[in-house]
Amino acid sequence: MRVLDRDGVLNRERGDYTYLLDEFEVLPGVPEALALLKENGYLLIVITNQGGIAKGLYTKDDVMACHRKLQDSCNNLIDAIYFAPSHPNYSESLSRKPDSLMLERAIAKYDIDTNYSWMVGDSLRDLEAAEKVGVRSVLVGDKYSAGTYPLQVKDMWEATQL
Repeated sequence: MRVLDRDGVLNRERGDYTYLLDEFEVLPGVPEALALLKENGYLLIVITNQGGIAKGLYTKDDVMACHRKLQDSCNNLIDAIYFAPSHPNYSESLSRKPDSLMLERAIAKYDIDTNYSWMVGDSLRDLEAAEKVGVRSVLVGDKYSAGTYPLQVKDMWEATQL
């Protein structure tokens, strides 16, 4: 299994909430990276915090529209997408990363062997969630300085090469 964060890993991180369809941009190399992972037998699971729902900034339908666009852009290679609509200022949830409930649900549903699984995230909270369930991780992007995490690469394509 390859667990993938959404914003900053699969689509462009906007610094604010990404929920408008015309602003949802799949990053270069992502469709090719996902295709390579599928060719190598990986189950692809996306887990994403979507706290803007709890804040009333956007709706579940907005999130689902972005996920349809993501699937369309990636030839429907993603096997499942989990999202946590809560936000700590509005509603508590064990699903929201850095907690691991979304990962635990995917592991249980798909009978995943965590010894052969990876998490790709652009935030340390993504990697904390993976660590809680025994999944190895890779940090992508430029939010953190080099050397912040043992496995740290530029983007999803480079993470796929690991």
